[in-house]
Amino acid sequence: MTTPATDQPARAGGVRDRAPAPRGGTRMRWLGLAVVLAVEVMDLLDATIVGVASPAIQADFGGSSTQIQWIAAAYTLAFAVLMITGARLGDIVGRRRMFLIGVAGFGLCSLLCACSGSAGMLIGMRAAQGGFAAMMVPQGLGLVRELFPPEEIGVAFGVFGPVMGLGAVAGPVLGGYLTDADVLGTGWRAVFLINLPLALAAFALALRVLPESRAPHSPRLDLPGVALLSTAVLMLVYPLVQGRDLGWPLWSYLLMAGSLPVYALFARHQGWVRRRGGSPLIEPGLFRHRGFTGSLAVGLVFFAAMTGLMLVVPLYLQYGLGFSAQKAGLSMIPWALGAAVGATLSGAWLGRKYGRAALQGGLLVAAAGVASVALTVHAAGTPGGWQLAPALLGSGIGLGMVMAPFFDIALAGVSDEEAGSASGVLNAVQQLSGSVGVAVLGTVFFSRAGQHGMGGALETVMLVASCALAAAAAVAFLMPRRAAH
Repeated sequence: MTTPATDQPARAGGVRDRAPAPRGGTRMRWLGLAVVLAVEVMDLLDATIVGVASPAIQADFGGSSTQIQWIAAAYTLAFAVLMITGARLGDIVGRRRMFLIGVAGFGLCSLLCACSGSAGMLIGMRAAQGGFAAMMVPQGLGLVRELFPPEEIGVAFGVFGPVMGLGAVAGPVLGGYLTDADVLGTGWRAVFLINLPLALAAFALALRVLPESRAPHSPRLDLPGVALLSTAVLMLVYPLVQGRDLGWPLWSYLLMAGSLPVYALFARHQGWVRRRGGSPLIEPGLFRHRGFTGSLAVGLVFFAAMTGLMLVVPLYLQYGLGFSAQKAGLSMIPWALGAAVGATLSGAWLGRKYGRAALQGGLLVAAAGVASVALTVHAAGTPGGWQLAPALLGSGIGLGMVMAPFFDIALAGVSDEEAGSASGVLNAVQQLSGSVGVAVLGTVFFSRAGQHGMGGALETVMLVASCALAAAAAVAFLMPRRAAH
């Protein structure tokens, strides 16, 4: 799931990437924006919608709790591995073309997810879904820059904050409704079938309203860089998800430790490609900016916590409290509403006025809200949805306050030439963080559940997430003070 910067994209693309004039009139431009937003929301929903449907999937297929984690993590992992590559392919062969390929493949994989006959097939199709999402989502910012003249870019990207804030946490609500509604006997499969009409509509409209664009000087795809980055990510995430189920064998620790030198080798390779005049996947100079590296650290923790909690909380509501999928989804509404309110406030006012301080405030509000969930569970034992609502509302407001200004502030400390690569790195880290969050918080939850029950497990996860968010607020002092306007 990606959350684009609201003001930075105009810098990221540069004047050279812009067509002489936007295609079509005002109506066509806003239809084009609607297509891009629909695809962004489709991605956000798919990254989170399966959490509340997981118990129903497990009831159908059996399997271990590790498979539940993989059904969620496979999507974000494939997205993280391939996103920068997908963005580069858009520069080379055309953003509209890659967008259409991604939408078509995403819709087909959604159908195959719904038709899966085993957990293994579903996990594989989820990974394929994430791969096609990595082809379509990165093209959105470039396409919107082609559609809108400079004076309207800020307004166009200003729509993203509230829509993305709501979409990011609406997955559990929609997933719960669709699972229990059992539309035409489809059960949990409806959470994937819902993508088909969305993908078909997006494909048809994209053919009509989106312009073609590509980088003025087509870069070459750095295949060795793709291989090194993919290997490093898999070496880190695979043992995190699989280790608990296997009893944490020695190889799992060695594999995670071994990912660090592979990341270092990737970084050296990127520098070598740049020195030879090639096109590295990531601009090596980015990591010399303290503000940017600090933003990466904050983003890693924040998005890991958010995505992991979107898996764990619906699982607790169903396994721990015995809620139906629909009731669990309805119980998440305060979280979704809070995120929409927080994103709107921060995007329209707080972020613009207070910059980094608003983002840090959001992290602290989120930390307090998440800790309040743990305290509510501890005090009530078996709380009802109404008892959890205030804490979920507060944590949602905090999460929304962070999401709206994060990318704008993170990109403020890089040059115009580096902004495009920096945006891609931030979005890739966001996706990787989702996989890490599902792996780490999911592992903590299921490990503690066996010893301390579901309530004790949720309390531990919430306190871990709360401390991580509070620590991220301290690290955020390394970020730029304000977004560049």
